[in-house]
Formats: sequence, structure tokens, C-alpha cells
Amino acid sequence: MENSKVNANRLFYGSCFALITTAFSFAIAAGILDQLKTELELTASQTGLITSMWFLGFPISMVVGGLIYHKVGGKAIMQFAFFAHAVGILLLIFSGNYLGLLIANLLIGLGNGCTEAACNPMIADAYQGTRMSKMLNRFHMWFPGGIAIGSLLSGFMTDYGITGQNQMWLLLIPTLIYAYMFFGQDWPKAKIQEAAAIGVNLRSMITPLFLFIGVCMALTAITEFGPNQWVGLILAKSGAQPTLILALTAGLMAVARYFGGDMVKRFDQTGVLLGSAILATIGIYLFSTQTGAMAYVAAIIFALGIAYFWPNMIGLVATKVPKSGALGMSIIGAIGMFANSIFQPIIGGWIDSDKADAVAQGLTGDELELVSGQATLGTMVLFPGILIVLFTILYFWLKNKKSEVEVATA
Repeated sequence: MENSKVNANRLFYGSCFALITTAFSFAIAAGILDQLKTELELTASQTGLITSMWFLGFPISMVVGGLIYHKVGGKAIMQFAFFAHAVGILLLIFSGNYLGLLIANLLIGLGNGCTEAACNPMIADAYQGTRMSKMLNRFHMWFPGGIAIGSLLSGFMTDYGITGQNQMWLLLIPTLIYAYMFFGQDWPKAKIQEAAAIGVNLRSMITPLFLFIGVCMALTAITEFGPNQWVGLILAKSGAQPTLILALTAGLMAVARYFGGDMVKRFDQTGVLLGSAILATIGIYLFSTQTGAMAYVAAIIFALGIAYFWPNMIGLVATKVPKSGALGMSIIGAIGMFANSIFQPIIGGWIDSDKADAVAQGLTGDELELVSGQATLGTMVLFPGILIVLFTILYFWLKNKKSEVEVATA
């Protein structure tokens, strides 16, 4: 079935270092952005456009990578990822102008999307059953894990006077490691040969189940990334340390994903996703109502809730809609990213509206920021709340489907 020359474990570890590159770019590039804004005298809108290039490149290369995966192979996609990462990082280091930074972030975003497009289907093809779910979770643990490590290393470098673009040299370390790990390696063939045909992929994706999973993916992505974008700013006024909250969240997500395979084995993917939605709802609700030390409790519950969303949504497509192939996994990931790009300004609008309401009540200063921010987080409870309903439906839908298959084959 699989090429005997395939070294699945070496490919897996190479994938992990590629995802660490993605995480470092998210943590460190974001960290130096304010300094670059000052040094290059950029406006806030120019800085925002530089950041958006990272998010634009990601889904573009995910979709294109998914379309060509079975034509050119994951190996070729990762060779382009290395080129995009290396050139983007060097351009970010040496570029002293606005246009250079735009191109650099776009290239890094393209490299990051290629990593998802190539590595998710590779892991799905290289491993079987619950082991595949386990390895997908362990692969995806390196995004929050890499963010936590990257943030700490960035902090150490800042303490030792290594600031700004000089910190970007760190990104080249995991980039060179994954290039070495992938060099000369054979990639696994598709487990289901029909999954290598684009026509079969598309027909599998135009089904009620795939479309339903797509809606769920949009909501899980917003639940994960939406509050994470704003919670630090809001909690800064509540007596909690935002950096500690974000580090706690990222660290716990990484640990939870390490044990993700065991959770899936015990509760199945839909059971894990339903439990995650319940915990995420409780976590965001606590963020919207609690201050001080209780904010850390909220962070723990929220992290355990969102940890299993992304890898198990990808795994759900791989196991329940297998004929959608690499394209199906890439499209699901892209739906998550696009949903975030659409909802971030909407969430920003909620914050503006809630702030106006708080001003009308006569609130000012830190109290104004806290009350309006918590009101917005209260609205965000809707996302995981809807997911509880959707994952309950999905749980019984797939359970009945399994029963029908068992009856038919008995």
C-alpha cells in the first residue's frame, strides 16, 4: 500500500519543525512589528496591511497546495515552502522599506500555508486509524508550543539587546532543520487511490457532511482565534497579566494536543469536539465575567476547550470524508482562516459599539476598557454555544451513519 522506502517518522519530525517555523513567524514577527512601525515611520494602516499579508498568503497556498498535492507531490510543495520561508525571512531581516516588508510577510505566509497543505495529507496517508489522529494532534501541538517557545526566546533576546529584525535570524534555525529532514525522502502514496483524483475530491466535498463540517470549522476557528486576538488587551485592565494568560493558553494547548490521540481513542473525534465546545463556552463566559486571579482559571478552561479544535477538524475530514483527499483537508483549513479574516473586523465593530454604550453610561479609563471588552467577550460566547448544538447533531448523525453501514454489511 505504502512505499516501503517511506520513513514516516522522519517526515513527521520534519513537519513539526516546519510548523515551528510557522509558529515562530507568528510570535516573533508580530513582536517586532511595533518597533518596525516606529523605525520606518509607518502608519497604523500600513502596519495592519503588512500583518494581513501573513494571513493572505496562508489560505492561498493552502488551497493551491491542496489542488496540486497529488500532481506534484508534497515533497515539491515543501521545497517551495523552504524557498518562500528562506527568502521571506532574509527579506524581513534586510529590508528597510515598506514594500519589502509586504513581500516578506506574503512569502512567509505562503510558506506557512504550504506546510499545512503538504503535511496534513502526508500524516493522514502515513499513519492509520487512531494513530493518525494521535500524530495529527502531535503535529498541531507545535503551533501553540512554538508560539510559547518563540515568545520566550524573543523575550530573552530583547533582554540581551537583540531587537527588531535581528530576532528574525532565529526563524532560519527550524527552517534549515526541516529542509534537512525532508531532503531526499520519499513521500507516502494516497491511502485511497480515488482521493488522488480532483474530480472525486470535488464530488466528495459537495456533500451535506462536508459542507456541515465546513460550517463547524468556521465557528471553531473563530472561537479559537477570535478571543485570543482581544483577550490580552481586555484582561490588561482586569488585574491579570496578559502575557502570562497568553503563554498559559499556548502552553496548555500544546500539552493537551500531545495527549490528543488518547482522547480521540476514548471519545471519538465528534465526542472530543463536543466536549471541547462545552469547555470553550465556559472559558469565554468566565473571561467575560471574571477579573484578577479568576482570569487564569478562565484561561485554563478556554485552552483545554480550543486545543482539540483544529487538528480534529482536519482529522474528521480525513476519516469521515476520505475521498476529499488532500484538497478537502486544505479547503477545511482555508475555511478556518478565511472565517477569521472576515470576523476580526466584525468583532472590532462589536468592541467599538460596546465601548460607545459604556461611554454613554459614564464609564472612563480602565473601567471603560474592561466593561466594554467583557461585553464583547460575552457576545463571543455565541460561537462555541452554537457549536455545542452542531457537534451534538454531528455526533448522532455519524453514529447513525455508522450503524447503517454495520447493518448493510452484516
